[in-house]
Amino acid sequence: MSTEGGTKALVAALSANLGIAAGKFVAFAFSGSSSMLAEGVHSLADSGNQVLLLVGGKRSQRRATPEHPFGYGRERYVYAFLVSIVLFSVGGMFAVYEGYEKIVHPHELENWYWPVGVLVFAILLEAWSFFTAFREAVKDKVGHGWPAYIRRAKAPELPVVLLEDTGALIGLVLALFGVGLTVITGDAVWDGIGTVSIGVLLIAIALVLAVETKSLLIGESAHQEVVAEIRDALVDHDNVTRVIHMRTMHLGPEELLVAAKIAVNAEDTAAQVAEAIDAAEVRVRRAVPIARVIYLEPDIYSAEKEAAGEDPFATPGGPPPGAH
Repeated sequence: MSTEGGTKALVAALSANLGIAAGKFVAFAFSGSSSMLAEGVHSLADSGNQVLLLVGGKRSQRRATPEHPFGYGRERYVYAFLVSIVLFSVGGMFAVYEGYEKIVHPHELENWYWPVGVLVFAILLEAWSFFTAFREAVKDKVGHGWPAYIRRAKAPELPVVLLEDTGALIGLVLALFGVGLTVITGDAVWDGIGTVSIGVLLIAIALVLAVETKSLLIGESAHQEVVAEIRDALVDHDNVTRVIHMRTMHLGPEELLVAAKIAVNAEDTAAQVAEAIDAAEVRVRRAVPIARVIYLEPDIYSAEKEAAGEDPFATPGGPPPGAH
């Protein structure tokens, strides 16, 4: 994902959510609708989340230091994980609590046209934010289905905005449903039910975000097609005859670490081996530009070494190669 595309989606979402939050709180003040209060807090939480992602993107661009020699690329994942916490607590749990209180202690909905008008306005603004993120994500997902894109994306901004905006649109429909039934039936319990539904939806989205960003924080390998490209680039069948084993790990969305043990010719001199390693690094960076940190260890290949379990994934209980 391009940083520019993610920033564009974040700015659009932030602008929409700030306007929507203000409208929802005004509607709550005039109507007393718990759905509007929950949605107002939801939009406020979303606005804070977009600020967090923008801050994370900025901080991740800092130069490497002796204390952090691989740089700060993963800081984007830290801030994305904070987003899931905010969405779960401030958005989801608050809405469930507020909805429960409204069901147990219902009170009449006043000036119903305020929440209805604001909800229609909010749906229009949220749809604009969603389609901005959607257009940027279409460029980024490269033929993968949407569930696979959310799971595989190494840059957190677009998936987070997409999930937030999807949840926001569904939440607005639920709020409109709750307010509409309250107006039709005169029973404020429906407003509370709509609020609880919004809370459950936000909690579900927060859990999905937490699982995906946790995986990125721990450290994910490159996609298998990228790993295959790196393997092909390393081997020239002349000075580098094969890859004995290799590890990749994302240091950030646009920075990849590659560590590999490569087989060289037994008769080559130290100078020839050094030249072979330099040439292999050039080929890898040409094939996969984000492979910025490369460590290559030359060795003489033997089937016994490979069978001896140099690959940690070959140990009992370890994950199979290519596991996500």
